[in-house]
Amino acid sequence: MKTTQYFQYTRQRPDRIVIQDEWIERVIRNPLREEIQADGRIRRWARIVEMENRVLRVILLEDGETVHNAFFDRNFKE
Repeated sequence: MKTTQYFQYTRQRPDRIVIQDEWIERVIRNPLREEIQADGRIRRWARIVEMENRVLRVILLEDGETVHNAFFDRNFKE
């Protein structure tokens, strides 16, 4: 999985260290929803059953494969 330095840095935070690579890859492959940001980055969301169905948001760079950010999105609305 390709990642940015920013992702590697923020992943060390206590609230993010629990996020597994497998979950990130699942969101990338099978998003519940996708949006393109004004800067070209791609937002994808999916529910993670193992985390009580919480929604994981993954931000990808414009190439569609480099992970820039990943976090549980408390404000997600379907």
